[in-house]
Amino acid sequence: MTLEQLRIFVTVAETLNMRAAAEILCLTQPAVSAAIAALEEKHATRLFERIGRGLELNEAGRTFLPEAQGVLAKAAQALQTLDDLSGLVRGTLRVVASQTVASYWLPRRLARFASCHPGITLDLRVCNTTQAAASVLAGDADLGFVEGYVEEGVLARHKVGGDGFGLYVAPRHPLTNRPPRREDLIKAQWVLREEGSGTRNHLETCLHSRFGLDLTELTVRLVLPSNEAVMEAVSDGDLITAVSHLAAAPRVRAGLIQALDCVLDERNFSMLRHKSRRMGHAAQAFVEMI
Repeated sequence: MTLEQLRIFVTVAETLNMRAAAEILCLTQPAVSAAIAALEEKHATRLFERIGRGLELNEAGRTFLPEAQGVLAKAAQALQTLDDLSGLVRGTLRVVASQTVASYWLPRRLARFASCHPGITLDLRVCNTTQAAASVLAGDADLGFVEGYVEEGVLARHKVGGDGFGLYVAPRHPLTNRPPRREDLIKAQWVLREEGSGTRNHLETCLHSRFGLDLTELTVRLVLPSNEAVMEAVSDGDLITAVSHLAAAPRVRAGLIQALDCVLDERNFSMLRHKSRRMGHAAQAFVEMI
């Protein structure tokens, strides 16, 4: 049984006339008659009674008609869903982002997309860079946005932005009076983000290129799971940390923390997508927008 056979049956049942049904369906009358005959023969069930030159639905036909109409309605609904998805009338965009990107770079862009496409549901998860990459790799997210370096062959990585990066302390910290030296950083007490975070990974790269230091040479007193947590710890003690200038700016303006006189490499924000998975219409529209 095909949708075309169901469509022909329903049209004949509603008109009770082969010729009229053929005209509505843009088919020949023999084609319509053959489709009805094939349907009846296939299932060994007559659906119409031929009364003279007219047609009448018999009991089987009257029972089958609402079922056939229901199937055609479901098929039309399925086609409408596909049309809606292609036209961005409905759908879901699953995004995963590391903390700095999710807090300071992504919100305005998501808000603009939501305004342009109100029928699209936005699903945002926030984690660290390693976790974000794993989500895209596993197919749990359509797009990932991270600030850390990701080395994974099946993930395509595209630069979409960036920000400055620096070392921060409380305003009364002794290192605020002069640029820090290598030995100062070794003697300092540190609070860092967790392993796998883009912030921690970038600090490791900067310390190595700028001072020839490894993280293992630092005295790390605290490891905390967010930028806000490490900055809060810094503002109330003698600790030192590294965070994005974007993340630190509100606390700097409030006089709670201060950047050290130490130039570190800027870092990139990257978009991740799986090379082998075709992007949906919502993801494509978001990528085009940014």
